[in-house]
This record gives sequence, structure tokens and C-alpha cells, in this order.
Amino acid sequence: MIVTVTMNPAIDKTVDIDQLECGGLNRIKHVELDAGGKGINVSKTIHELGGNSIATGFIAGNTGKVIQNVMEEWQIQNDFIEVSGETRTNTKVFEKSGELTELNEPGPVVSEADIQALLEKLDGYAAEGTLFVLAGSVPSGVEKDIYGKIIERVHRKGAKVLLDADGELFAKALEAKPDIIKPNRVELEQYAAMDYIASEQELVLIAEKLMKKGIGMVAVSMGKRGAIFLKEEYRVRCQGLKVKAHSTVGAGDAMVAGLSYAWDQKMSMEDTVKMCMAVSAGAVTTIGTKPPAREVVDSLMDQVEIEKII
Repeated sequence: MIVTVTMNPAIDKTVDIDQLECGGLNRIKHVELDAGGKGINVSKTIHELGGNSIATGFIAGNTGKVIQNVMEEWQIQNDFIEVSGETRTNTKVFEKSGELTELNEPGPVVSEADIQALLEKLDGYAAEGTLFVLAGSVPSGVEKDIYGKIIERVHRKGAKVLLDADGELFAKALEAKPDIIKPNRVELEQYAAMDYIASEQELVLIAEKLMKKGIGMVAVSMGKRGAIFLKEEYRVRCQGLKVKAHSTVGAGDAMVAGLSYAWDQKMSMEDTVKMCMAVSAGAVTTIGTKPPAREVVDSLMDQVEIEKII
């Protein structure tokens, strides 16, 4: 069973324009609205791959109801906690050149009682054979050590955790030893306090140090340059697949979905890597944060080339 946790979901509003004119008039050519937030994107992608998940987290106000309705329309099981305020709307401005500008709202303020209710809900799902996906930012009122607390609680019941976060959220959660992590190269560079672009060799060294601290698997996404995957003695890299990209929004979430789906289906490491590369490449071809169709993913899996890291 896969449980995705989205504490700060959003309606993703993607607008297409020719070129962003700061301080001037911008005419929008196309608008796409999607129920979003990292964990929700993961659940939608798992659904498109043919898998199942339970989406939970916090929703608020009319925007939150829209997200819940979308989940029900997609027939994705959900178990959200309603809080005061209004779930955020995130605006993504996509230019013809491929440049992306994101305007993300802060979201509602969550109370201590709301947090406790979520922790108790997650306890109810925690068991051997359950994978929790902890993804994205947290709203006001939630401390940066929340993911670490969740990891410790669900680990006590034998559950596994896949972490996709950044900054302080990421660093504090690592102390609780999540089973799988999916940082992108920038997030890993920030964690290692690098003020330059790390080489692939350096990224591998950072990932290996994390594994020595108890992390079971590390997948480092590098955008068009592909990704690196490390687990036990398995060390590989893959070049990014060449596809006609519309937007890079959601590619990282798609890779998390690939990792989750592969874990749930007990896929081999080779098939897991191919799934991750294919689903993330497929995600950049879609409009907004919509997941790629399963047939697209299957066709892209055949194109994935895996290279061992020596």
C-alpha cells in the first residue's frame, strides 16, 4: 500500500505566454488548472500507471474541496484532514522559450490539533507493506522536523518512507533515516553546502555518505542530464531521454511516483530505474502537471540506457 502525504497541496494554474514582460502587460495564450502538490501529483501518476494509493494531508476551504473532488473523479482514494483557511493556488508562467516562473502562495495556517490528527491518521495506516511518500513543503504552523517525526513513528510499525523534500525539511528528516530519498542535484548541493555545480562524481559521494548513515536508496534527478540511482552495491546512471518537452513541472514528482509504484510492484532495480526515467520523461511532454499515459511510459522504457558507475 502507498500513502502519499501532501501537507501543503495546491491548485496548479499553468499559463502559457510568449515572453514574460515584468512590469508590463502579458497576454495569456492558454490556461491549465490541475489539482496539485507533490504528493497529489504522485498519486495521480501512480493511478495513471495502473497502481493504487491513498492521498492524505491537509485541505482547506473551497480550493481544498476542488482538490478532493478531483481525487474522487480520478477514483483515487483520499483521506484528507480539513483545516481552517484556504488551500493555496500556485501559478506557473511558462514562456515559449521554455523559461518557467513560479508564483507559489503560502497556504493555510495549521494548528497543533490538526498536526496531531494527521499523525494519528498516519499511525492507522502504518504497517509492514506500507510505503509513505512524504513530499513537498509544509504550511505555516508546522515545524521543519515534522517529516522526521513521521518517519520515526511509522518505522516503529514496520512501514517504509520515501522522502522528497528540500532545505531544512530534508536535512532534519534525514536524521530519522528514510528508506528512499529523491533529491534533485540542486537540493543535494544545498544540503552539502556547495556554492557551485557539483560533478556527478561528487553527487555520488554525497549519496554514498547518506547511505552509510542508514538511507536505503538514493535517486538523484538531474533534469535533462538524467539521473543517478544508488542502492546497496547497485550504482548506475542514465542519460535523460530525448522527448518533445512542454514543461518540466512535475517531472520530479513523476520520478517519485515511479519509485513508489516500482516498490509496490516489487520490481527489479533495473526495471525500477527504467520506470523512473520513462515516467519522468513522459511527464515533461504533458500540459500542466498532468501525468503521462501508461502507453507513453511503456514506449519510453524501451529507450532507457543504464550505465554502471565505476
